[in-house]
Amino acid sequence: MRSEIFTQTFAIEPADIDELGHVNNIVYLRWAQQLATAHWRARASAEMIANYVWVVVRHEVDYRAPLLLGEVAEGRTWVADAPRGAVWPRFVTIEKPGAKKPSVEVKSDWCLLDIATRRLKRVPAEMARLFLV
Repeated sequence: MRSEIFTQTFAIEPADIDELGHVNNIVYLRWAQQLATAHWRARASAEMIANYVWVVVRHEVDYRAPLLLGEVAEGRTWVADAPRGAVWPRFVTIEKPGAKKPSVEVKSDWCLLDIATRRLKRVPAEMARLFLV
């Protein structure tokens, strides 16, 4: 099985631009989090959303090409083929539509927590199946 790819577009706004005239690094992380959250909410049941929360424990970011004001960014996200206990690696690429290479690549380790106890929770198999095709 492999992971479903979830896609979302972002309009680049003046507040997204840094002093070098391109999208600020922190904006890419914000978009990565927005993609992950949207993917989770699109696939998870209402019960899962009520009982669990995801938190990031690590980001790795590779910046490849700038995105500029007025452009549109297309983000894609998917999870690793299988979670590792409570941790599930997630991948994000953000690029100009039709670009030959992504502007940024992000790998994040997300941990599943029980929302009531705030304790780590092993990713249930039925949850994992929702994100794999």
